Amino acid sequence: MIKFLVLKLLFIFDKYHQFKIFKFLKKKQINNFEIFFDIGAHHGESILSFLKNFEVKKIVSFESSPVNFETLKKNLPSLKSKFKDTDIQINNITLGSENKIGNLKQINESSSSTLNKINVNSNYFKKKQQLLYGRKNTNFYKEFEIKISTLSDYIANNNFKNIDFIKIDTEGYEYEILKGLEEEFKIVKFIMFEHHYDDMLLKNYTFSNIHQLLKQNNFQKFYKAKMPFRKTFEYIYINKNNFLK
Repeated sequence: MIKFLVLKLLFIFDKYHQFKIFKFLKKKQINNFEIFFDIGAHHGESILSFLKNFEVKKIVSFESSPVNFETLKKNLPSLKSKFKDTDIQINNITLGSENKIGNLKQINESSSSTLNKINVNSNYFKKKQQLLYGRKNTNFYKEFEIKISTLSDYIANNNFKNIDFIKIDTEGYEYEILKGLEEEFKIVKFIMFEHHYDDMLLKNYTFSNIHQLLKQNNFQKFYKAKMPFRKTFEYIYINKNNFLK
């Protein structure tokens, strides 16, 4: 019961948080996207939200987890039925900074599944465990070996010349995905990502690393907002060169 109430409350506040982001973009007259990359699609929630609020010609979604992807596949016919004017593509592909094999932790609370190691000694984890995983539950995830590839390879292999918007929500793997863009930053207009400031996920980078990488590739911070009840912020960066074309 507690888990249900917590998730319900988070859902309500997250919807309001998302509403503020969408309102900001619309106020800036950012309403239409030819190509939209949705990295960390989960069950299709972000597909639904963005297509409800923006005109999108083609959305390309990536979901790393084979478990989550099965649900996403089941939801695809409904999404295509609701948004007939949008080309919706889904991929069970894991993106990162290099081509290699990795281990994905499929957490029982599936939206939190991650490629990062989990610091079970962090206070943030202990609070989350108590509310969502069960205080005595030490087996709160299953591990899958997965193949990781780079976003630059995907872009080249599929002949994308321009990308209007990239949204990344991958539970602490955002920097690795951005590094995997390599020379393709130049074709992207907007990048939206979240960054966890808590110590639950053991990452080998800080927000400064992301900021410097984006700055080096002619991006500047466009929007920042704290997510409700989390030590997590969402950011939008804009390509100073591409957006002015």
